[in-house]
Amino acid sequence: MKKLFLLSALFIAGLAMSANAQVVKDNAIGLRFGGGNGFGTEVSYQHGLSDLNRLEFDLGLVSHSDYTAWGLTGIYQWVWPLVEGFNWYVGPGAKIGSWDYKSSYTGSSSSGLYLAAAGDIGIEYSWPFGLQLGLDMRPELGLLNHGDSFDFNLGLGIRYQF
Repeated sequence: MKKLFLLSALFIAGLAMSANAQVVKDNAIGLRFGGGNGFGTEVSYQHGLSDLNRLEFDLGLVSHSDYTAWGLTGIYQWVWPLVEGFNWYVGPGAKIGSWDYKSSYTGSSSSGLYLAAAGDIGIEYSWPFGLQLGLDMRPELGLLNHGDSFDFNLGLGIRYQF
């Protein structure tokens, strides 16, 4: 297992060193569809830190008759080119949020703050005119009041790069 991890790390480092073109644009904004824990659509923002690194922030809001919540996810991403326009990315992050539940049937209520560790791995395609489509998997491990201790989160991102 250690050998596989070491070989994988060396392969990823080699890819990073072989990349010579700018992969990350300065900024991108759009929507991420999918999500977990009831956040079907999130507002998504990416901020480039260098040619191959960026931060991504996704804000999800949900409101039903008995339940309201918000969640903010922050991910640090390493980005590697595959072929012209196609990139793959991976990175660690965290999610913080709040919920408020008030039952219209029983009158009971609860609310609180939650925290989760998150990761991200995905693939994206960027057109020259600025449109970016991405598909990613974002597992979340609940640390504080998360409800589920593990959440598997698949999302489709549509963003405009500028």
